[in-house]
Amino acid sequence: MMKQPAIRPARIRRDTVKARLIIFGILAALLILCSLFSEYLTPYDPYLQDLSNAKAAPSAQHIFGTDRYGRDMLSRVIVGSRTSIFSTLLLVAVITVIGTVIGVFCGWHGGKIDTVLMRISDMFLAFPGLVFALAVAGVLGGGLHNAIFALAAISWPKYARIARSQTLSQKETPYLRAARLSGSGTVKILAKHILPNIIGPILVTSMLDIGTMMMELAGLSFLGLGAKPPIAEWGSMMSENRALMTTVPWITMAPGLAIFVSVMIFNLLGDTVRDYADPRARQLCPGKAGFAKGKTGDGSNRRFEARHRGGR
Repeated sequence: MMKQPAIRPARIRRDTVKARLIIFGILAALLILCSLFSEYLTPYDPYLQDLSNAKAAPSAQHIFGTDRYGRDMLSRVIVGSRTSIFSTLLLVAVITVIGTVIGVFCGWHGGKIDTVLMRISDMFLAFPGLVFALAVAGVLGGGLHNAIFALAAISWPKYARIARSQTLSQKETPYLRAARLSGSGTVKILAKHILPNIIGPILVTSMLDIGTMMMELAGLSFLGLGAKPPIAEWGSMMSENRALMTTVPWITMAPGLAIFVSVMIFNLLGDTVRDYADPRARQLCPGKAGFAKGKTGDGSNRRFEARHRGGR
């Protein structure tokens, strides 16, 4: 009997990862779209009070029941998705951009500025993240914007470290030396050669951070340092009704279930993106690693170096 080629199981695993990436990507896109158009998806006005129907149990009219003011919990959960999800995406985007810029700058220029900024990042990393965010948010006075600022202040060093290490590994490669010899300026080198080759690990890290940042942002709101009532936000909704958890548990279970489902979808998507960009998968199945190959830039770098050699 003929042996099956060793590459076949690798291709099967690669196809499985690709299918998971499509599925979880679609789920995440649907979640974002639903939060974007949440105002048009609510069966009731999420801010309309009906005290005669307060604390109603889940039913066909109110799937998640009503809160202490008679507001429909399903409508509030749907509307709250916009605040919770888009605040999280904004937070992740801010820390990704700030951390990447600082890391690339430190890795490229080095010197005293690199030393000072990296020591500052060490100071932030030395404190427990959520505890430090609580302190910053408490000093700033709470509120959704201050909660985002507090979490951004403690979360950028990780991205700075990744970007700096990736920049240092790319800095002395032959193709960058060729680019400098060809007369390319610093801005062109960073934008055209450094960033495209280091963006892969940074994007994977940001995808994995979405679920974590969503839980931390909800945690600050639950403790009263995030979004304030009557704004519909999942963490503040749980905090507002936590005293009723033993008597009418559906009021707190509804936003808690929304947080659980959203975090699970984004975490599974981040894990799948990480598996899809795994270098071992590229070695086993090189023909289907377009994203990962673009991340490392090996093929384009070799062509760039060969072209400059030919020019000399």
